[in-house]
Amino acid sequence: MRFALRKTLFYLFTAWAAITINFLIPRMMKGDPVSAYLAKNQGKISPEAASALRTLFGLDTEKSLWEQYIDYWQLLFSGDLGRSFSHGLAPVTDVIGTALPWTVGLVGIATIVSFILGTAVGAVIGWRRGRGSDAVIPVATFFSTVPYFWMGLIAIAVFSSALGWFPASHAYGKGTRPGLNPEFMGEVLYHGALPAITIVIASLGGWILGMRNMMVTVLDEDYITVAQAKGLSDRRVVTTYAARNAMLPQLSSFALALGFIVGGTLVMELVFSYPGIGKLLLDATNAKDYPLMQGVFLVITLAVLVTNILADIAYVILDPRARQEA
Repeated sequence: MRFALRKTLFYLFTAWAAITINFLIPRMMKGDPVSAYLAKNQGKISPEAASALRTLFGLDTEKSLWEQYIDYWQLLFSGDLGRSFSHGLAPVTDVIGTALPWTVGLVGIATIVSFILGTAVGAVIGWRRGRGSDAVIPVATFFSTVPYFWMGLIAIAVFSSALGWFPASHAYGKGTRPGLNPEFMGEVLYHGALPAITIVIASLGGWILGMRNMMVTVLDEDYITVAQAKGLSDRRVVTTYAARNAMLPQLSSFALALGFIVGGTLVMELVFSYPGIGKLLLDATNAKDYPLMQGVFLVITLAVLVTNILADIAYVILDPRARQEA
């Protein structure tokens, strides 16, 4: 009970601190989003409209910083993240909602596949250490050091330009109309295959190396020796005892990876011109669209917190020592 209460208080404090910093940073920067918008549309916005915009975004000079902070929390609780200047004053929630499914669908699936595959391969290599399977380690080390953008450029040059197997950019064909139909879904899968494969290959080595090293450490523990002395099969020793404990540190890394899925893989989305959150954040930064930047940062922060909570729950389920502490 104390464990759960302590964790709850920790995450509540972290969420409050992150939201507060998210509120303060745009207001500490030189200028403000309304000034940037007025500079971009000189002569098109009347003084009355400019004043209304400042009031809409909680930047009217008549209110103190504390009053703006209270208004910001009230808007958050009502689900209002403001309006995006770079998208025709559309609600930020709508703009993020348009880009978020693309990032979660592509990067999320690729990350989960990479984690499952890398953890399984790492467990096998760790169990069979000292044998021919160790030849995978140099290959995994090489790919874990290759940046996403370099891997993406190579993939485009080989599989798109040279072989013509996959398209080089965008989430679907130019002539395809978005909709829940087989044609559109096929286009999405076809265009997303190359960037997804790139993410899996580039991140697979890290999961393999992490799991392999933990397996080597766990296999030296006494309870593994006891399990083998009881005559348990190798498969049961690996799955029930060794791999279950070796993957605990992997869960923390996986939780962080899942949390940052929402932020997208910025370089990958730029290389493949993919309409995800990462590219949206870059466009918002270039346009000085502070409300949209603020909304994206908030979504990323909350996603990281939620996935860490889920990792803590999984830790308690998998590790008896954590259950005793809880």
